[in-house]
Amino acid sequence: MKKILFLITVLFFIILQVHSLEVSKKELQSISNNSTIEFINYTGPHKKIDSIEAIKGIGSNLAQNIPQKLTEFQKNGDLNRYSVIHAVDSSQKDKLDADIILIGKDATVDHITNVRRIISAYLSAAYNYSQEDADTLAVFITVYNAVYRSDLDSFKSKYKDIVIQNLAQENCGLSVNYKDWPGNSQIVIPLFDVTSSDISTVDTSVISDTKVVTSMKEDDDKNVEARKNMVDIKEREAENAQDKAQNAQKTAVEEQKKLNEEKNKTQEVKKEAELAQKEAELAQKEAEEKQKIAEENPENKKAQQEAEEAQKKADDAQKEAEEKQQKLENQEQKQAEQEEKAQAAKEEAKNQQAVADKKQTEAQNERKDIAKDQKEIAQKQAEQAKMPVDYAIVITDENQYLSKLVRFNKETGEIIKSSPVNVIRNRTIFDSNENYIAICGEENANGTIKLVTIDKESMEITKESDYKIAAASVLVQENDEYYCVTDENGKFFVAKFANDLSLKQKSQIQVLSCTPITITQSSIVVTNANGSLSLLDKETLQEQTGK
Repeated sequence: MKKILFLITVLFFIILQVHSLEVSKKELQSISNNSTIEFINYTGPHKKIDSIEAIKGIGSNLAQNIPQKLTEFQKNGDLNRYSVIHAVDSSQKDKLDADIILIGKDATVDHITNVRRIISAYLSAAYNYSQEDADTLAVFITVYNAVYRSDLDSFKSKYKDIVIQNLAQENCGLSVNYKDWPGNSQIVIPLFDVTSSDISTVDTSVISDTKVVTSMKEDDDKNVEARKNMVDIKEREAENAQDKAQNAQKTAVEEQKKLNEEKNKTQEVKKEAELAQKEAELAQKEAEEKQKIAEENPENKKAQQEAEEAQKKADDAQKEAEEKQQKLENQEQKQAEQEEKAQAAKEEAKNQQAVADKKQTEAQNERKDIAKDQKEIAQKQAEQAKMPVDYAIVITDENQYLSKLVRFNKETGEIIKSSPVNVIRNRTIFDSNENYIAICGEENANGTIKLVTIDKESMEITKESDYKIAAASVLVQENDEYYCVTDENGKFFVAKFANDLSLKQKSQIQVLSCTPITITQSSIVVTNANGSLSLLDKETLQEQTGK
């Protein structure tokens, strides 16, 4: 629950006994916290709504060829829309590889949920993660990248040179504001072991460090479900690592046994080589003696023959000694190779055990933290159930006069819940029993402006009008009818809508997009396209003439 920095003043606009509320940005304002990550999404109507499958398809397509070439540097996708850099380098061992997902300048993604869908689908396609695990990782990856946005030094401390070479100070990570995403996003996914083919491909410890979890806990629900799912992943990682450690330990024992055997062989071969060398030395000594006698008795054919035979015997003995020495060297090389295997197996067992211990410790600590948070949430919910509450709108964009709906404690001014809909226009909203009615939206790459209903409980848009509404339109209510200005390809008309947002009537004459709409007992007063005053019939919205 967010605390209040300034006392609030709630201004009630009473229009025919049904009120429209607005509170300025400096009112109902919570204390800022630099560690808090709150994504600002576009939550208004859209020109076109892509299916969830189409959005996931973006991520799946980015993974093309990655599974077949896991250890090779790759670039996939459209740089102007969505692309990925598979930044891996097997020659550097001390730091992390990474995948970098880029949101290009022509991309239209405007909600963090869809960014996460793209990342999740990519992880499933590239590394065979289940959808549930991929969804969990995607949540943490986005928060991680927001926490470390533009912090290139933090990335340098963890990632290999090949990763850093593809990051820019101003763009690394992910902005919290969707307006900054196109052309300015480098979403880093740390890879613990790109060849593992299991849930340890992505480094879960990095994306769930203290800063990330602290930020996630600032949300009203403290992101308990995502954190519980991450704990589950880490516990399975610990089990996998424990199994690998045990298998590696078995391998280490076997390799040590082989090493002992090789050492015994080496000793045997060494003795053979030493004996052969001694025999060669003795044979050479005897040959030298025979040669001396032969030289002293040049006419003695027997002495000459014995000298030749002795030298041949010495040469044969030396050759055998050299062969034995070569055999020894080969055996020593074999022993050295076996020592490396035995040592590698020991290191693997040690490393896997360290991973198992680390993941298990992280999981246990986080479970305790989650249990504590769940208790706090339950207490807060119980307290909130007793609070005297009301609704208001607060400014989200002073330049465009955009607002969002909030539910607050009437006694303290403390915000209990904020609507994700932050593009209510012209500071006007009307109560319609279980819903509020307002004009919402922005004109952007994929956004548009429409009349909408906002559910009081979920505080989300539940329905949109079929007609586009002018950006500068006012919204006026009389009884159960709502008047505003429609935008039909740059031509503007006064329209009357019912509670369910169905169109009841529309004027034939064009009006200014920003026309005031004044309701009198007998007519509707507007400013027509020529800038002149026009009177419209209240029932038909036809122009009244001759009166």
